[in-house]
Amino acid sequence: MTFGRKDSTAGTPAQPRPEAPRAPGFDPANPAYREKSMAVFDRLISTVDAGALLNLPVTEGRQFIQAEIRKILRQDRIVLSAAAEAFMLDEICDEMLGYGPLERLLARDDIADIMVNGPDNVFIETGGRIEKTDIRFRDERHLMNVCQRIVSRVGRRIDESSPICDARLADGSRVNVIAPPLSLRGVTLTIRRFRRDKVTLDDLVRWESLPAPAATVLSSLARAGCNILISGGTGSGKTTLLNALTAFIDVGERIITCEDTAELQLQQPHVISLETRPPNLEGEGTVSMRDLVKNCLRMRPDRIIVGEVRGPEAFDLLQAMNTGHDGSMGTLHANSPREALSRLESMVTMGYPSLKTATIREMISSAVDVIVQASRMRDGSRKIVDVALVVGMEDGRVTLQRLFRFDVDNRGDPDARVRGQYIRVNGLTGVARQKAAYFGLEARIDAALDQL
Repeated sequence: MTFGRKDSTAGTPAQPRPEAPRAPGFDPANPAYREKSMAVFDRLISTVDAGALLNLPVTEGRQFIQAEIRKILRQDRIVLSAAAEAFMLDEICDEMLGYGPLERLLARDDIADIMVNGPDNVFIETGGRIEKTDIRFRDERHLMNVCQRIVSRVGRRIDESSPICDARLADGSRVNVIAPPLSLRGVTLTIRRFRRDKVTLDDLVRWESLPAPAATVLSSLARAGCNILISGGTGSGKTTLLNALTAFIDVGERIITCEDTAELQLQQPHVISLETRPPNLEGEGTVSMRDLVKNCLRMRPDRIIVGEVRGPEAFDLLQAMNTGHDGSMGTLHANSPREALSRLESMVTMGYPSLKTATIREMISSAVDVIVQASRMRDGSRKIVDVALVVGMEDGRVTLQRLFRFDVDNRGDPDARVRGQYIRVNGLTGVARQKAAYFGLEARIDAALDQL
């Protein structure tokens, strides 16, 4: 039997709660405790009116369930330690009103990713490091029920006929589920957490992702309406940086965002957020990123922000950048600014194979102004490691001119925290300088570059 969570504000997640205290020697995986917990749970679901429970606010629902559990413990003369009883109360409440064992992890703000590799292997990423937790599901069926609960709330399903599913939690966290037969080790669940507070460039400076002068350069380029692509690998902080740069867009501009899963947190008053849609149960109704970007051009945007460019929509974004939508931004997966250009070229070719290479490169060189390279370092930290300007064409290739880069000092010490320095390579030039001059920001950028 599967329960969902419902309160007076639909879609609002339960408030984080402290974990139940554990007495020395108490182990939630102990077979004796697990047997008692299952017995209480089975009694509870056979006596509780699930429909009435779902109509209660979350707080009242938890209080009701806890009272029923204590009644069952007394009636069946089940003896538990104080720590075991407190843990059971929270565990069963989480199971009936939330996402079961995952609730303990979702209540923590320091976790960036949750990775469930079957019922007995739950990992988290915190502080840039991956570690195994003591969280366990009862069995594969229990894990599948939790996954079904997550994806059903956004109108999707996960089973053998549809073994891959992308979804999101109420707080915006991204969810991916892949099940057998595609996953040979059982159901695998990955949750990319969504920060409740918006990360600013000042935060990135404080976390040493980039120095203050570099932040001044990037914020000025964003303010000046430069078309910016943020390149990097998975988990390198691309979306976080994109979010931070959008804070420098003028409040008078009309901004349209296109994302697979809504993550951007723009604070301007005139923002329209669009999200792709997967096919329904009949395999129909798909709305792709390309559809969204093409529709953007009919919505009178000043700027278009694409959460991630990964396919033929690259052509439509380049067209937008070339037709008066200055200041558009997006992210893509690549390991360097030069590779980002190659990726962009190949994505355009995916949708328009008849276009000549020279035509695509001309389009890229006239559309993109700045490429920012983000990287996840070996110690788990994220840094902006390269910023390059697109300055034109030469011998049939798009020409890049590096503004500054991050050089690692301790390359031969894999266990140490990454240390290095930012080095200015060139000054501001090309179209980026013209746009900065139009807004009177070129002197500010030059001064910041001189400090690197």
